[in-house]
Amino acid sequence: MSNNHFTGQIPSSICLRSSSLRVLDFSHNNFSGPIPTGLGNCSELEVFRAGDNTLSGSLPADIYNAQALQEISLSTNGLVGPISENVGKLSKLKLMRLHYNNLQGHLPPSLMNCTNLVEINLGFNFFSGNISVLDFSKLTQLSKLDCISNNLTGTLPISLYSCKSLKALRLCSNDFRGQIQPEILQLKNLTFLSLSHNRLTNVTEAMKILTGFKSLKVLLLPKNFQGEEMPDGDITVDSGLQNLCVFNLLGCHMTGHIPAWISKLGKLEVLDLSFNRLTGTIPGWLGTLPHLFSLLLNDNLISGEFPKELCRLQALVSQKAANETGHCSLELPIYFQRGNNATVLSSQYKYLPNMPRVISLRNNSLSGSIPFEIGQLQFLQQLDLSINNFSGSIPDQIANLTKLERLELNSNRLSGEIPSSLSNLHFLSTFTVAYNNLEGQIPAGTQLQGFSVSAFEGNPKLCGAPLSYQCFPSNGNDADENENNQDLDDDEEQSLWFGLSIVLGFFVGLLGFCCPLLLKRTWRYAYFQLLYNIQLMVYLKWRRLRRRKAQGQVQVPNQKDEVKSSKPDCETESTNRSEYANNSISFVVPDNFQTTSLVNVPVKARCPEDEEILMCTA
Repeated sequence: MSNNHFTGQIPSSICLRSSSLRVLDFSHNNFSGPIPTGLGNCSELEVFRAGDNTLSGSLPADIYNAQALQEISLSTNGLVGPISENVGKLSKLKLMRLHYNNLQGHLPPSLMNCTNLVEINLGFNFFSGNISVLDFSKLTQLSKLDCISNNLTGTLPISLYSCKSLKALRLCSNDFRGQIQPEILQLKNLTFLSLSHNRLTNVTEAMKILTGFKSLKVLLLPKNFQGEEMPDGDITVDSGLQNLCVFNLLGCHMTGHIPAWISKLGKLEVLDLSFNRLTGTIPGWLGTLPHLFSLLLNDNLISGEFPKELCRLQALVSQKAANETGHCSLELPIYFQRGNNATVLSSQYKYLPNMPRVISLRNNSLSGSIPFEIGQLQFLQQLDLSINNFSGSIPDQIANLTKLERLELNSNRLSGEIPSSLSNLHFLSTFTVAYNNLEGQIPAGTQLQGFSVSAFEGNPKLCGAPLSYQCFPSNGNDADENENNQDLDDDEEQSLWFGLSIVLGFFVGLLGFCCPLLLKRTWRYAYFQLLYNIQLMVYLKWRRLRRRKAQGQVQVPNQKDEVKSSKPDCETESTNRSEYANNSISFVVPDNFQTTSLVNVPVKARCPEDEEILMCTA
């Protein structure tokens, strides 16, 4: 009855009518309500599946009477309550899948009596208590133990390391504390280990121990070892971790550098060191890892430039190498989280080939230009260089990344125009270049104009759809206009320097003129005498010009003849200057001239220098 659209409740009389049923499969339907009682009447029932419904209530007590049960699969429902102590009666039970419910309480010690258990999946419930008190050593056939996202406490149970058949162990998102014990190396068949989101300590000792694994393929340790230093130096992996495909130390806030011992992990395909406090530069040897296709170093304190060696990652460059990656088998799904909240599990990947090809360097202190060699990464699907200090232009070669689905370049110092060649990125679903120094028109007629305004904001010189700023049409005169603007700038610069040179020359000349006057007394006297002479000459000039306008004749009573004055005797230069200065000049009058009858007689006197001076006497 699985994989249909049945609704309602599971009939309670089903075992009464057919007690010899061996398999009951109600999974992947829309059944609701509680699991009916009476399943214990199916004495031969081996498989009971009712996952992916909306069942509620607790596990019925009589289900533990079906002692022939080998599989209970009730995942993805709304079941509540604890697991009864009677679970120990199910001695033939091999598969217990109760994940994605609301079950709670302590795990009963009687569960360890189910010695045939091969898989236990209790993830995404609310189980609590210290499981280190449980004796897992009886579960010799146990291959998978998944208790992800519960409230389990204590230390990692040492008895668990006696389960020699264990291949996958996931205890992440609980409250385990303490250190990883060396006894864990007894799990020689272990290929999947996830202890993330706990409170484990001493990462250096942990890595020294874990490098002893030879079969381990997936090692997930995020959100542990808070604030510790990334182990480096004497960590040796020459004989261990040589099959490791996925290594994750996300969100540990560890300090230090990207450790060099990672370069020895020749089969590494996914490396996630994001959300730490790593410093230094990105080592070039990362580009030599032949199978690496997912590199996440975002949200650190890494500086330096984008290493060109990363542009030679074979798994992202070569078709042959790309075909050879992603074949690492996963015993349990991997939850791939994107964003800044590392406690949220967002995407689940059951197969490694389905994981995205990613280079994420977001939120670091990287600088320099984006190398044009980045166009060689033709199989890259996600590129995130946002929140850095990258400068220069966006390289046209990014258009060669035809499989690109996410391109995030926001919050950098990129300049120039957005390359129109980015229209070749037909699979692009996420794009942002916000908060840069880009300019010009957003390439018209491309899918780039289909992104929201927020993808382009923070670039004042950008224009065109989807922005509200329209671009001015080009008339072919842009070059002339730019040239004219350049000429104007040059003229303004020349005028500025010319004015500065005049001012500078004036002050230098003034200084050269004043210094001798201050230092030498004879020069001061000569200078002030010269000023006096110039002042006197100017005054005399002014008086002459004024008197030339007052032309007149000497009037003698009862005579019509014009009376001409005799020529005055001109005094010496010094006498003339003093007399002119006093505004009076004396001259000789003939004896027969009737001086008493003259009133305001204008007289012209001509000096030897041929200068005319207008004089009035009484």
